[in-house]
Amino acid sequence: MDKQNRLVKKLAIKYPIVQAGMAGGVTSPSLVAEVSTHGGLGTLGGGYMLPEEMRSVIRDIKGRTNASFAVNLFVPEYPEASGEEITAAHEVLAPYYDKLAIHERQDPSLDVELFEQQIHVVLEEKVPVVSFTFGLPSGRVMKALKQSGVVTIGTATTVEEAVLNEMKGLDIVVAQGSEAGGHRGSFLQSYDKSMIGLFSLIPQVVDAVKIPVIGAGGIMDGRGFSAALSLGAEGVQMGTAFVTSRESGAHDLHKQMIQTAREDEMTLTNAFSGKPARGIRNNFTRSLSNHKDILPYPLQNQMTKTIRQASAADRNPEYMSLWAGQSPRLSRGGSAEDVIKSLISYVEEHRILPITW
Repeated sequence: MDKQNRLVKKLAIKYPIVQAGMAGGVTSPSLVAEVSTHGGLGTLGGGYMLPEEMRSVIRDIKGRTNASFAVNLFVPEYPEASGEEITAAHEVLAPYYDKLAIHERQDPSLDVELFEQQIHVVLEEKVPVVSFTFGLPSGRVMKALKQSGVVTIGTATTVEEAVLNEMKGLDIVVAQGSEAGGHRGSFLQSYDKSMIGLFSLIPQVVDAVKIPVIGAGGIMDGRGFSAALSLGAEGVQMGTAFVTSRESGAHDLHKQMIQTAREDEMTLTNAFSGKPARGIRNNFTRSLSNHKDILPYPLQNQMTKTIRQASAADRNPEYMSLWAGQSPRLSRGGSAEDVIKSLISYVEEHRILPITW
């Protein structure tokens, strides 16, 4: 049985296409259900969700499709910040609070129980697939998921991270290239040492692990899909291509900005969340580039939440986190179904690979 069938069988899907689990509202129940209904693996970005909100959305997805789907979770990080550091961060952000007429400036805090509560929900709701970003879940969490028959997917930005995913018992690993939009999934070393391009990363990861590898980063159409498969990936994960889809929960201004952006307008920034993430360059990312008074993730993310919300409400893209990958010129509108159909039709029409899924 060839590798493509191995992935499709394991995930119980028709095509080896995974919609990335983008947190923050992009992965609406409609988007997740549409991707899954049309043969891919829809993924709910659950990283920031409170337990009961997650439960409600999972049930909404189940009400829309009988197909398999996934929930993506963030392996937690618990950094410390002193009162002086928080005060300094507030001072850096003060001009943006004032500009956007934000009066509530809440200090950040860490919810040390959230991840365990999220795991509890996905187990209770019998979610078939759970994916992880920002690290590896504990042995106890992995045991609970395995006992419940959950298929697990990890994220790696280097070969070493991919090997550790396999050693931890993850069933599948996403090889995230430097072209990917949104947050870097690096967890072993600094992001700048983990910026390997996708088409260099895929074959090296494939050679190093036995579990199926999914390629992610800048893939927007059938050409990228075919190239990833040709290099040994058994499927692809796509985020930006689905952000601009009709079912996406992304702000319409976010969609418009992606569809009019150029590849040289992208930047990697930690200004919004404290963790490097790729998106469209704007005033906020330019002014806070390499600023020393940025708190670590997730503290900075909490500090800028009201800024992002107010900017979106004002339809002002200059202070929104406009996450997107390195290939914005290839973005299209239309439906999630259109995205999937275009990928499959390209591969079938060009007969680049034997199609046996």
